Amino acid sequence: MPELPEVEAIARALRPKVRGQRIRCVHLFHPIVTRPQSPAQFAALAHGRRIEEVSRHGKYLFLLLDRGLVEMHFRFDGQLFWFSSAKDLLLRANRKPHGVHVDVAFEFSRGVLAFADGRHFGRVHVWESREACVPLLRLGLDAFSREFTAAALYQRLSRSRRPLKEFLLDQSRISGIGNIYSSEALWHARLNPRRRANSLSRAQSAKLHKAIVSVLRRALECCLDPAPDFRDPQWWFQGLEGILCAYQRKGLPCRRCGRAIRRIEQGGRSTYCCLHCQK
Repeated sequence: MPELPEVEAIARALRPKVRGQRIRCVHLFHPIVTRPQSPAQFAALAHGRRIEEVSRHGKYLFLLLDRGLVEMHFRFDGQLFWFSSAKDLLLRANRKPHGVHVDVAFEFSRGVLAFADGRHFGRVHVWESREACVPLLRLGLDAFSREFTAAALYQRLSRSRRPLKEFLLDQSRISGIGNIYSSEALWHARLNPRRRANSLSRAQSAKLHKAIVSVLRRALECCLDPAPDFRDPQWWFQGLEGILCAYQRKGLPCRRCGRAIRRIEQGGRSTYCCLHCQK
């Protein structure tokens, strides 16, 4: 699942392609992607609108329009593709056996932006305003924002009795951190993912804050080198596995103490950690 670094890289690569362009036509191939919005409502809100900016909050990507905004959530497998023209889109979209799966596409005078998720978990919606965008209103502090300080993290930790890993996954508290980078940040901070959030001292909270920011920034560097290539249907982020110290390293030696990395289950999801040096 794309987390903050991946979505931030997508936003930076997409911005020069679409900023200032007007949506000439909406191509909706699989209406499931816009639910619960109807195809007619979706198209009416997007058609004719000009994209003024591309932004991100947490794991969400936003196309800010001259009136309203487009919200994209990639979930597990969502991706963006770029077609040279509407003709190129219609020749390749959802054509077997070598076509490209596309759920919805926005046609511009210069190119077409397509959203695709073959498993149909990803969602794209259009809202009349930021105030009307329900997912945006539910998001907590963005982990890359200036407001995300050590003090802000400690304040939120001190009010929660949830295990640390589950706290970090709660997008209404801190947005942008998912399963991968929560495991990584806790490993770097030497904190047991099962500890209660409010058990951390100020010093431990500050250490966790530093680890979160460092892990996310290092991951973003990897996501930008090379930058996303929306023209290639096979593109995906490369090199991230080289910086991971805990995630999906079950049975491999901890890079600090040499003990085996463990996989434990929390809230139905996998957590990777070293139970020897994470206290």
